Amino acid sequence: MSSGFLHKYFLNNSKKRLHKWMHYFDIYERHLERYRDKAPIMLEIGVFGGGSLHMWKDYFGIDSQIIGIDIDPECKQHETDGIEIFIGSQDDPNLIENIFRKYPDIDIVLDDGSHMMHHMIKSFDLLYHRISNNGVYIVEDTHTCYWKNYGGGLGKIGTFIEFVKHKLDEINAVHTKGQMPVTNFTRTTDYIACYDSVVVFEKREQGKRQAPITEPL
Repeated sequence: MSSGFLHKYFLNNSKKRLHKWMHYFDIYERHLERYRDKAPIMLEIGVFGGGSLHMWKDYFGIDSQIIGIDIDPECKQHETDGIEIFIGSQDDPNLIENIFRKYPDIDIVLDDGSHMMHHMIKSFDLLYHRISNNGVYIVEDTHTCYWKNYGGGLGKIGTFIEFVKHKLDEINAVHTKGQMPVTNFTRTTDYIACYDSVVVFEKREQGKRQAPITEPL
């Protein structure tokens, strides 16, 4: 059950600038509560005023490690114990490689970056397969998938939301009778949760499929 920590933290925030849609907090806690006080490593794309990174640090506990990515060098000022910020673009393979070289066991990724379609898809392709086997990948502000100035549009090929629709088929590839190949994504993804403006991917190796029949004696 959710503790409501994040919602209360936001309303009582007195540290750094923090901007979130209110309904996101229930989604976060639904998928991330199990990591509290378990020393997770979290990567957040998009630093902005630094408030979100500090919120996560307080939420996950003193032994957690929070990593930020931003293109603005001034964001380095938000670093502190347990919070490190890398400067660069979220779709830069060299930057991502440098991060994983230092932090090979990232558990959680939250994409709150540019919200541009090509960035969202490229970041997912660079990061998802590298996070921990039971990790969580969250993309927020997916309403931009419908906004032209972000490269979006309803039903438009190349948007992140259309990418997600394809992933819904891919997670079920084993049932397509050869119409779609079973991929590493298929084998390692437990579920995809789609919310208003948020998509959550939870990793977990898919188990053996069984469909027994039970009958009354």
